[in-house]
Amino acid sequence: MKKFFETLRNIWKIEELRARILYTLGILLVYRLGTHVVLPGIDPTKLANLSQPSGNILDIINLFTGGAFARASIFGLGIMPYISATIVIQLLGIAVPYFQRLQREGESGRRKINQISRYLTVAILLLQAPTYIASLTYQLPADAFSASFSKFGSVIILTAGTMFILWLGERITDKGIGNGVSLIIMIGIIARLPQSLGLEFLSRLEQQGGGLVAFLVEILILFVVFMLSILLVQGTRRIPVQYAKRIVGNKQYGGVRQYIPLKVNAAGVMPIIFAQALMFIPITIAGFAQSDSATGMAAAFSNPVGFWYNFVNAVLIILFTYFYTAVTVNPTQMAEDMKKNGGFIPGVKPGRKTAEFLDSVMSKITLPGSFFLAFVAIMPAFAMMFGIDQGFAMFFGGTSLLIMVGVILDTLQQIESHLLMRHYDGLMKSGKIKGRAGGASSAI
Repeated sequence: MKKFFETLRNIWKIEELRARILYTLGILLVYRLGTHVVLPGIDPTKLANLSQPSGNILDIINLFTGGAFARASIFGLGIMPYISATIVIQLLGIAVPYFQRLQREGESGRRKINQISRYLTVAILLLQAPTYIASLTYQLPADAFSASFSKFGSVIILTAGTMFILWLGERITDKGIGNGVSLIIMIGIIARLPQSLGLEFLSRLEQQGGGLVAFLVEILILFVVFMLSILLVQGTRRIPVQYAKRIVGNKQYGGVRQYIPLKVNAAGVMPIIFAQALMFIPITIAGFAQSDSATGMAAAFSNPVGFWYNFVNAVLIILFTYFYTAVTVNPTQMAEDMKKNGGFIPGVKPGRKTAEFLDSVMSKITLPGSFFLAFVAIMPAFAMMFGIDQGFAMFFGGTSLLIMVGVILDTLQQIESHLLMRHYDGLMKSGKIKGRAGGASSAI
């Protein structure tokens, strides 16, 4: 405990770090206030039905927006359209030569890609916002809308709201601490935690015969799942690389052993996002969030607790993990770069043999990583099967848990780097906090 308070004092002593943290907290406060501003012309007292758990994927969307989706807020669509746009751009970078060329152009190419992503975000918003407004008019009673309500104006406000969130995220990245867009998503997720935790505690307290013990067991399981998620995010297989000695002038380069860290979960949360996007299709066919009236296949795939939903979801996550890892990790390029720099893996010939070795290692570590990722993704369903409230069960796994773990580790790593640069002790007694090179940050 003494070490903890000493670390907090050291953080506060660094003027630049203190200013960045306060700036970040201020921006996040602006975002949270915006999530409670209802669209003009809608009566906030008529939104109670939207806040009730519906038992489908729309609850996950509402979780990512910090409840703004169910409040008919000006930030109702959140930052998810931008994430969808960046995913599309990443996929285009695999197949389209123009985007491949931009990715190789360094900083100038990155700026062009970011600009294209923003334009694509606006296009997605202009498609999603009318659908969202149509669902509001369908689900809310007629007296919830006043004469000042305008569908066209609401579409413009929702579009501007998402772009404003994106601007806030960029401000955090530039002048604050951590990845701004990732922090905005995480703060929206964490904002639901106190309420969900309180409701679960009260529901267990009302039970007869060991309700409080059951609640303590739930907290213990949540802690274990959280620790296992950290292992999944940070897990790597280190491949030793030996560099040949080179004499340039009077200086010697190389001759040392380094390591290539191959991540167990190189795909991050992207497979879960892809799988959930596909699993959302049956709900769209059955009617926007009207899973109670669905029948047959649409009903089976609209129930997040059902067997077929979770089985197909897990299979899709495993497949997408292999696919996304294959397109983002290029063993041939890694082997060529090592060969150009005079590096080689001990016992493996440079060139094609090295590429085959790296590909074999990636395949072996991706298999358990994909199964573990699928297990984490369907953990909320198991939690709900054992009677845990749906709102609290969302924190037992899935995209929300992995995003929280990854973003927290990234942010702590940046804080630790500021401490170490000024010769203070890090956040850990031994070793450094390892952030993640992939996952949500790379996607957004």
